[in-house]
Amino acid sequence: MLERVESFIRAHELIEPGGEVTCLVSGGADSTSLWHALRSLEYGVSALHVNHKLRGEASEADARFCAEVLGAEVVELDGRGLSEAELREQRYSVARDRLRATGHTSSDQVETILYRLVSRGTTTGMAPSRPDGVIHPLLDVSRSDTKAYCEAQGLPFRVDASNLDTKRGLIRDEILPLLRRLHPYAEANILRALDTRETLPPQLAELLASAPGSRRVDLGGGLMAVREYDRLWLERGPVDLNGEVRWGGWVIRSPVEGLKVRGWRAGDRLAGRRKKIQDVFVDAKIPRSEREAWPLVVRGDEVIAIPGILEHPDVTVEHD
Repeated sequence: MLERVESFIRAHELIEPGGEVTCLVSGGADSTSLWHALRSLEYGVSALHVNHKLRGEASEADARFCAEVLGAEVVELDGRGLSEAELREQRYSVARDRLRATGHTSSDQVETILYRLVSRGTTTGMAPSRPDGVIHPLLDVSRSDTKAYCEAQGLPFRVDASNLDTKRGLIRDEILPLLRRLHPYAEANILRALDTRETLPPQLAELLASAPGSRRVDLGGGLMAVREYDRLWLERGPVDLNGEVRWGGWVIRSPVEGLKVRGWRAGDRLAGRRKKIQDVFVDAKIPRSEREAWPLVVRGDEVIAIPGILEHPDVTVEHD
C-alpha cells in the first residue's frame, strides 16, 4: 500500500518530498492508515481532529482517541443542524494555512460518483487535490486496503456507527450491494467511468461538471468548447485567413490580409449594420443545430461575410 500511496502522491504532485502535511483524522481506519502511511513515507506529518460534538460521548471518545493515539490537535466546532456537505466544509475551514490531507479512498470515490450522478447528472468524482489546499492521497487504495493495513501494522482505530445514517452510508450499505449483484466488478467499472472523464482536457471536464448555464473555454490549438445549458459543442477559434481556410465542407479564400474565420458568437453583428448574425441565420432558415458550426469571416470583431449567406467582394467560397 505504501508504494501505491507514494506513487499517487508523486503522479499528482500532492506533497513535496519530505514536505509537511496535516492529516485530518477521525480515528477511523482510513484516516489512521493515512497518518501512519505518510509518516512511514517520511513526510512531516501532524494530525488534526474536528469534533462536531454531534454524538455525545461517542464524539468525545473519538476526540480522545485522536489526541492520545495519533497526537492530534482537537478543534471543537458546533455542527448541529448542518448537512453532510456543510460539515465537510466546516472541517476544511480549519488550518487553512497548512497543506491538509484526508483519508478518502477509492471506495469513497465510487460513492461520490454515484451520488453526483443521481444528484447532478454528472460522472465526476473527487480530484486528487482541491484549490483550498486539501489533498486526497488515498484515492488509489480501497477501504478494505486501509483496514487491512491497520490490522497488519497493529494500529487501533475507531468505528463511526453514525455513518450508517448518512447518504454515503445509504450508498455503501444498500445501493452498492445491489449493484454487485448485477455485476461483481460494479465498483471497478464505476471508477473506469471516472477514468474516462479524466482523460478529457481538464478545461472540458470542468465545463461538463459545471452548473448549467452559458460558458466558453479555450481548449488550445484554436479549439473552443461552448456550453449553453444542456447543449455542448466544439468550435474552432479564429483562424487566420492567409489565402485559404478549410472549415467543415467550406473552402474560404481571400487575398486580403487581416481577415479571420471563426464560429458564431452570441451578439455578433454585421459590419457597419445593427443586424445580428442570429437574425441573419433566422432569415436564411439555417437550423439552430447548424449555426454553431457555420463559419464567419471577420475583420476584428466585425463580421464581413457569411459563406453561403452573405457575400463580400474580397472573399470567395466553395462548398463540397
